[in-house]
Amino acid sequence: MKIVVLDGYTENPGDLSWDELAKLGDLTVYDRTPVNDEAEIIRRIGDAEMVYTNKTPISRRVIDACPNMKFISMLATGYNVVDYAYAKEKGIPVTNVPTYGTASVSQFSIALLLEVCHHIGHHDASVHAGNWAKCIDWCYWDYPLIELDGKTIGIIGFGRIGQSEGRIAKAMGMKVLAYDLYPNDSGRAIADYVSLDELYAKADVISLHCNLTPENTCMINKDSIAKMKDGVILINNARGQLINEQDVAEALNSGKMGAAGLDVVYTEPIREDNPLLKAKNCIITPHISWAPKESRQRIMDCAVENAKAYIAGSPINVVNK
Repeated sequence: MKIVVLDGYTENPGDLSWDELAKLGDLTVYDRTPVNDEAEIIRRIGDAEMVYTNKTPISRRVIDACPNMKFISMLATGYNVVDYAYAKEKGIPVTNVPTYGTASVSQFSIALLLEVCHHIGHHDASVHAGNWAKCIDWCYWDYPLIELDGKTIGIIGFGRIGQSEGRIAKAMGMKVLAYDLYPNDSGRAIADYVSLDELYAKADVISLHCNLTPENTCMINKDSIAKMKDGVILINNARGQLINEQDVAEALNSGKMGAAGLDVVYTEPIREDNPLLKAKNCIITPHISWAPKESRQRIMDCAVENAKAYIAGSPINVVNK
């Protein structure tokens, strides 16, 4: 059985092992595959039966051109790069990795918040540049520093990751508000569920952990920002398309929004003309919340289990049933 990994480098830049997957068949791993070159994608899949992808698209044309392909698995949770509906028509299960980054993503959201509050990276660079050694005072700071104890965080999307972040925030002394379409008892033990408008009005910090849907695309926009407290802090390491980047940039530059910590943007890699790159008090990291080795190992383990289940005739984590 031939197995092809189309873009394995991000999942495994060399610190993990493909050995367990290799035990299941004749494995070929490509670090990267040109995402806009369907002919090359088709060539690389060839007559493989099992195909793994992260961001390399598998379109209707690719599916038709690779009739031996019987199983597609994501090396991620999202699966929009695959024409999964057409795959279903062809009887091809598409599987994903549903839960692997709860700890790492919630930890990173708090890291973004703490960076906004303390500008640790900036002050470290300043010290290494010699500014402390030259300072006439025994200490200095270049930005207002923010204490979180007693402040309110509003978390939009209160599933596994949102609740994990809520527990950390609560441990730091924050009051936790949550908005979710499906409130549950585990969430109620951490936060007070409120309406979206109430969350906007009361939160000092707003953190996004919801799935991206047509209904919530660009939900953070000039209208919703107008409902927020002056100086509100925005944290987003969910999906970049949840925010209207021009509206957020304008809110940051005007001071209506105090700061933003973002690990995702609307188009990735980020475009050079993204307005957030020149916005005030905006920290942007390159979509790495999910990337600690421990988290990526869970992806690898689940990818192997998905393959084993398919071979056994009972696929798991199928997104196109």
